[in-house]
Amino acid sequence: MRDPRPPEPDTVWEDEDLAGVDWDWARLERVTFVDCRFDDASMAELVTNRCVFERCVLTGAALSGSRHEGTAFLSCRFDRAKLSNVTWTGCKLTGSQFPGATLRPLTSEESDWSYVSLRGVDLSGVDLSGQKLTEADLTDTVLTDADLTRADLRRARLQSTQLRGADLRGAQTDGVNWRGFDPTGVRLDLAQAVLFTSAHGALVAG
Repeated sequence: MRDPRPPEPDTVWEDEDLAGVDWDWARLERVTFVDCRFDDASMAELVTNRCVFERCVLTGAALSGSRHEGTAFLSCRFDRAKLSNVTWTGCKLTGSQFPGATLRPLTSEESDWSYVSLRGVDLSGVDLSGQKLTEADLTDTVLTDADLTRADLRRARLQSTQLRGADLRGAQTDGVNWRGFDPTGVRLDLAQAVLFTSAHGALVAG
């Protein structure tokens, strides 16, 4: 393993075992990590700027209070990671998985959550308005009282998703299975209401 201290800007780390590193309050600038492991790493209040984490494993990592700007987490695993009070700004989390992770509260602005797996994760009350969640796996995800207005939910999996009190108005919902979840208490716009009604066999008169 390399020196476990936070790396210098513009460096590339590949196949490194960084389990248990203590990078609390560190700042990473334009660093690339490929196939690295951060099991049980301590990275509270970490700041990343335009970094790349590709196929990295962050099982049990503590990232609470961290801030990420223009950083990509591509096909990473965040099993049981502690991600409360994390701020994601202009980030890409494409294809990442979050089994058993703690994500709320969170702040996400102009970020891409396409193809992520958030199965069973508690995201109740979070603001995901305008975020890209194309083909995201939201099976059994708790999204009660969440703000999903203007979100891109095209072809997202919503089987058994808990959405009571959630606001989906203006969200892109092409390819969503409207029969896969209970819409009770969900705020829909007129076009979405027509899609839901049609999916359940009703005839909508003009």
